[in-house]
Amino acid sequence: MKWVVLATAPDQMIAETWVEMLADEGIEVRLDPGDVTSFLGISSRPCRVLVGEADAERARAILREMDMPVE
Repeated sequence: MKWVVLATAPDQMIAETWVEMLADEGIEVRLDPGDVTSFLGISSRPCRVLVGEADAERARAILREMDMPVE
């Protein structure tokens, strides 16, 4: 599967919320591993949310419906 950047969340907490919301809609989604710090706690730095290329438009539409910024 080819992963594409869907959006960049302002921090890891918001990114995790987006991941959960999109996964609940049946979209394969993950965070860019380089953006998270699991052993140090939650990152306060921006985190990229990735989705499969085939689901990108649907995922963008879901985030736009919630007034979230998408790339």
